[in-house]
Amino acid sequence: MGTVTIGVSIAVPEPYGSFLQERRAGFGDPAAHGIPTHVTLLPPTEVDAAALPGIERHLAEVAAGWGPFPMRLSGTDTFRPLSPVVFVKIVEGAEDCTALQERVRAASGPCARELQFPYHPHVTVAHGISEEAMDRAYAELKDYEAAWTIEGFALYEQGQDGVWRLEREYPFGSAGGRGPGPTFPRQTQHADRDRDGRDRARGRDSARDRGRDHGSARNASLNVTE
Repeated sequence: MGTVTIGVSIAVPEPYGSFLQERRAGFGDPAAHGIPTHVTLLPPTEVDAAALPGIERHLAEVAAGWGPFPMRLSGTDTFRPLSPVVFVKIVEGAEDCTALQERVRAASGPCARELQFPYHPHVTVAHGISEEAMDRAYAELKDYEAAWTIEGFALYEQGQDGVWRLEREYPFGSAGGRGPGPTFPRQTQHADRDRDGRDRARGRDSARDRGRDHGSARNASLNVTE
């Protein structure tokens, strides 16, 4: 069955998600429209396709034991010079995100893995572009504010084209996840445009070569520094 590259994240809902995605594109980030605006819980992780049912059960169990929590974004910060990223800061909800990602990556579960950097929840608005463009992102969004209630998280899979697509949503307090129907408000019109009618089996088999040829460049797109 091959391997697939997955990620788990909290989607930034509308109207905030599309706004930040378009601003990211406007700063010149070529990955903007392939990455729904998000807060990472599990960075890009290559797994056997056969392991997906167990991963989905694990994520459903995590979501079932969690409840909604508030999130508020305010202003910008950067990981430079450690990593070429500018992001919008999470000023409320960061502790909940940290605890939640620990449950997702629990050592006893199917998503156990080490992180390249210490976990720092954030919303990326520029990654890997020129210093001038990242300075612009930092300055132009320094007064940005948004707030909403987090009601769940989602599993994403990276396609052969490098685009991240929604696979399943996990509402908090629910005994099982839901398929890729519109459960949460989200901005995925670009990322979802090719999902209908695609051949999942062929896509998963091709992911094995994708991960070898493009993994280091593309997997940064949903990472803890992303």
